[in-house]
Amino acid sequence: MKNNRRQFVKQTVVAFAGLSIVPRHVLGKGFTAPSDRFNVGVIGTGAQANGLLKRISKIPLARVIAGCDVHQNRLVKFTKSVEEQYQKNGIKGTVSVYEDYHKMLENKDIDGVVVSTPDHWHAIPSIDAMKAGKHVYCEKPMSHTINEGRMMEKAARKYERVLQTGSMQRSRADFRKACELVRNGYLGKIEKVWVEVGNPSAPCNLPYQPTPNYLNWEQWLGPAPLRSYHKIIVEASWFPDWRWYREYGGGILSDWGAHMFDIVQWALGMDHSGPIKYEAPIEPTASRRLKMFYENGIEVEHRNFGRGFGVRFFGTEGTMDISRGYFETSQKELVDIELKSTDDRLYVSTSHETDWVNSAKSGSKPICDAEVGHRTATICHIANLAYEFRRPLEWDTVKEEFKDDFEANLRRGKHYRKPYELSL
Repeated sequence: MKNNRRQFVKQTVVAFAGLSIVPRHVLGKGFTAPSDRFNVGVIGTGAQANGLLKRISKIPLARVIAGCDVHQNRLVKFTKSVEEQYQKNGIKGTVSVYEDYHKMLENKDIDGVVVSTPDHWHAIPSIDAMKAGKHVYCEKPMSHTINEGRMMEKAARKYERVLQTGSMQRSRADFRKACELVRNGYLGKIEKVWVEVGNPSAPCNLPYQPTPNYLNWEQWLGPAPLRSYHKIIVEASWFPDWRWYREYGGGILSDWGAHMFDIVQWALGMDHSGPIKYEAPIEPTASRRLKMFYENGIEVEHRNFGRGFGVRFFGTEGTMDISRGYFETSQKELVDIELKSTDDRLYVSTSHETDWVNSAKSGSKPICDAEVGHRTATICHIANLAYEFRRPLEWDTVKEEFKDDFEANLRRGKHYRKPYELSL
């Protein structure tokens, strides 16, 4: 019977060779037809990409088939990791590798692209990928400047592509429950919020070091200002330190702010808006105590409240602390309380990567859509500017411009080193 079935499958597949879609039942239980599969290419194959690879490999419909990096050693490791995942899942095949992401985007088999590069390389390849008809999973913070974020959002709408931002705490049940408690008034009226994340960005003043032969440093810099290589920007035992420097990232303020400020936005129902005023401490070395104010009067302070990176909500009827390591309320029963049928409920996602794939295949918005990612990243960008300028900044959330501040408005964007450019 097995032999007969194999022969039947073989003959049937040959008969359908001229068609683009092969019925699932013909191919056997557990087989994913090529027309159903969601093929993924990865731009930037460092530490973050390896974590994403493991999670994407668990999605039955998804398969990573390509990787791109200007760091050849990382590309070799990535290729090995992909092929190990293939073996675990009983898949035969190899991964295609590229140094130039433009070449990877020419691959017609790729449906979606993961952009897990340093922040200064998020916008250009993301937009290029959407132009090429690919859906995008872009690591957080979604953009490197305010203008980039809005252009990425416009590109997603123009090319009708799904862009998922990697602020993956929205796909965790504890963070969702915490935001639902705030949304439904279980803490009373929210008056203020404390957010602890790391320091703002600083200019890169590292000394010269020779460039290793396995790295295309000019391509790594891309649109960033030209400077010499330094090991700590690129190499690390886990995550390299490019994120400390404003030329390539937004400090840990942006790196973790894209997680924690994002939860504040979600809890307060501000995904299409944001704070309208930012007040930084005047002390030139202060890296905490920036205050942000929403139009409804809620105050958010960047403040170390002694529990690591996390968020503390203050309501008229209680407080709540939420982070990856804790979820606690002053009214202890709230953590496990069953929400009422009349309560507002939030988007349910148990896997950020699966949500992206499902949204791309269905054409629906993902949990952390381009607009959501842009608004959260904007908070991080303005916070960094406030710490740099040490003066109050007023922000128009509709026009997306600063009020009466020419210098700050110039810094909504940045200069791109030629021949690199950002365009729709």
